Amino acid sequence: MIGERWALLVVRELVFGPKRFTDLRAGLHGISQNVLSQRLRDLEASGIVRRILLGPPASTHAYELTDLGRQLEPVLIAMSRWGALTPPPPEAEMSNDAFALALKALFTPSTDGFVGRARLELVRDAFDVELGHDTIEVARAAGGSGAAGGPGGSGGPGSGPELVIEGAESALRSVIFGRRTLPAAARAGDIRLEGSADAASAFLGRFRRPGS
Repeated sequence: MIGERWALLVVRELVFGPKRFTDLRAGLHGISQNVLSQRLRDLEASGIVRRILLGPPASTHAYELTDLGRQLEPVLIAMSRWGALTPPPPEAEMSNDAFALALKALFTPSTDGFVGRARLELVRDAFDVELGHDTIEVARAAGGSGAAGGPGGSGGPGSGPELVIEGAESALRSVIFGRRTLPAAARAGDIRLEGSADAASAFLGRFRRPGS
């Protein structure tokens, strides 16, 4: 059901909510239109993905995971955690959704670390990340350019994150994996902050490679 090439990666791209065909293809570097169409047909036939019609203002078709498909999220998190044992080189491309999933894989419980909500403004998407002492919630933020509709991050109406970190996933990944410091990335303009720099460092410090 998920053994064909690209199939599990299509599922990964839908973990954080529905996407249009064009958004799926943008997140799957190197996939052809024909192959993506076939994988979606296969996943629909297996009951893992379903095609839906988004309401206004989008009013277009998109794809989302079924209940069966959503049960694959722990599998994807475990694979992401395994993959973090050998992190990709700095120049490697990672989709925004793969990076958001990696945050769940790399999250480290802590009694004295950052607790609260941060928004990550990536190149194509924005994600709200809510951290507790031993819990993490990640949701696509409302209005993100890659979102296909649906609710955004946590919090009540009008409530905003206490911290906003803007930059490409590769810049954030370089800080999390210790290749660069946050001040160096900020001075270079690769990461921009709204909020305390100390809070941003504490937030990123909640994510660590397995065994580190």
